[in-house]
Amino acid sequence: MSTLEIRDLHVAVDTDTGDKEILRGVDLVVRADEIHAIMGPNGSGKSTLAYSIAGHPKYRVTRGTVTLDGDDVLAMSVDARARAGLFLAMQYPVEVPGVSVSNFLRTAKTAIDGQPPKLRSWVKDVKAAMDGLNIDPAFAERDLNTGFSGGEKKRHEILQLDLLDPNVAILDETDSGLDIDALRVVADGVNRFHRRGGKGVLLITHYTRILRYISPDFVHVFVDGRIAEEGGPDLAEKLEIEGYVGYVGTSA
Repeated sequence: MSTLEIRDLHVAVDTDTGDKEILRGVDLVVRADEIHAIMGPNGSGKSTLAYSIAGHPKYRVTRGTVTLDGDDVLAMSVDARARAGLFLAMQYPVEVPGVSVSNFLRTAKTAIDGQPPKLRSWVKDVKAAMDGLNIDPAFAERDLNTGFSGGEKKRHEILQLDLLDPNVAILDETDSGLDIDALRVVADGVNRFHRRGGKGVLLITHYTRILRYISPDFVHVFVDGRIAEEGGPDLAEKLEIEGYVGYVGTSA
């Protein structure tokens, strides 16, 4: 039962003209069994928040704290954050030629748990997870993300989520580029993960369509590097009708 707590988070990146502040004081708490949706226009800092929590070296925290069950996440290495129970599904998963999906998944599970999974039960778990996502078994022998369609990449991210079983999942635009059938499959995978209990989900998205299949407890409007408004599922419906125009330029 984990709690991810973000307080007064400021994040900058280095540019040719100096520091550029992207996050400007983010406060957010994701508790176990809660689904939080972060919605906002392009360039508002949503993905920066995800990558900063995960420890991407491009993003420099200049102020604030991120804790998981009271432990300082920002003091952890990237792999330590994963072992502590944080998971990031990336908007643009990278291709890794020469590394098969099956080898990657087992290596990742071994790194998270500190020991390799028992082969017989692992094979059974992988098959069940792939079946749940309508993934062909031959997929396991393909090179990681190499030549994958957008839908295949996103299904593979949810396959990792299922098998690695973190405490808090950060899903960065998992719905991006998915057709309606793939969207339903991915959403079902997220819902199965959440139904295990004790799992927190931070879902970053532009659109409400995935929220028709994944019901958030809280919706946060993200504009200009900070949360401009918070509410329940009704807030997402308001955004569907009105868009972000009313928020742009009002959060400074």
